[in-house]
Amino acid sequence: MTDHAIRHNWKLSEALALFALPFNDLLFRAQTVHRQHFDPNEVQVSTLLSIKTGACPEDCKYCPQSGHYNTGLEKEKLLEIEKVVAEAKAARDKGASRFCMGAAWRSPTQKDMPYVLDMVRQVKSLGLETCMTLGMLDQSQANQLAEAGLDYYNHNLDTSEKYYNHIITTRTYQDRLDTLENVRSAGMKVCCGGIMGMGEDADDRAGLLVQLANLPHHPESVPINMLVKVAGTPLEQAEELDPFDFVRTIAVARIMMPASHVRLSAGRENMNDQMQALCFMAGANSIFYGEKLLTTANPEADKDRQLFQRLGIRPEQRETHCTDDDQESGLVQAIEDERNSRLFYDASQSAASQRA
Repeated sequence: MTDHAIRHNWKLSEALALFALPFNDLLFRAQTVHRQHFDPNEVQVSTLLSIKTGACPEDCKYCPQSGHYNTGLEKEKLLEIEKVVAEAKAARDKGASRFCMGAAWRSPTQKDMPYVLDMVRQVKSLGLETCMTLGMLDQSQANQLAEAGLDYYNHNLDTSEKYYNHIITTRTYQDRLDTLENVRSAGMKVCCGGIMGMGEDADDRAGLLVQLANLPHHPESVPINMLVKVAGTPLEQAEELDPFDFVRTIAVARIMMPASHVRLSAGRENMNDQMQALCFMAGANSIFYGEKLLTTANPEADKDRQLFQRLGIRPEQRETHCTDDDQESGLVQAIEDERNSRLFYDASQSAASQRA
């Protein structure tokens, strides 16, 4: 079987064997697979907006939005549709091709669904791909979002099933798998990945990727997050993850899910340019850019544009609304007005909690 074949029957031993490869051999293999499915010098650019912040009833130990922990994050109601659309327009004009909206809910309530559906329709009308993360969905909610035109639904597994109860107790691993099945059944694309650096071991990192790769359909987008340690959460003192282990996770994800976009997601604020370049070499071809990822810091658009330029990387385009030149000029324009324009809602007044 060739490296680039799409498989759904991975064994844990196979994933661990990939992790154990010499670093250069692993990156070479991952880059070879990557080139068989993608332009190696294109990266998909997304923008993420928190549409409802804080007071989440879940107890995810990494999350500053959990109502179980005191992180200094101010609770906010669902944003007005007009503000969401304005932020989406700004993101599009600065080069984003996908606009992601996240709400700190266990699951959306019936009274909030009409507003959420309208957000999807209006953001979609701007020519952007749409993505939402709203917690668990039943089949009816998934169907409604699909009918409104939602392209992607994000619902991370976070870690392996074995380690899951060490991180979350208020919803089960099967709850997450059920939501993914509901999203698929509704005809939407899946954005699903996990978080590295939460105290998990190599078996857990491999186990997460096996779980994702053995889904009936690979997630179209696989976000690989580096834990952002936020003061007030149980994981604020978690041991630092070796950067090479993180890059290895990107590479193994690329090999096991060859046709998926692998997203370099939360934690980029703490990565230097060299580490990010290694992640791109390992097969990462999607990023979030802007000032914030929901409530934690993210490299500013100007820095991303400069890094892209140094590496010869260009933003992946969407045929529906703009050309490569349009997206590149949007990122260039970000230099001039980034200081005076915020792509993201300022969900917290505590600078310390944003950058912890």
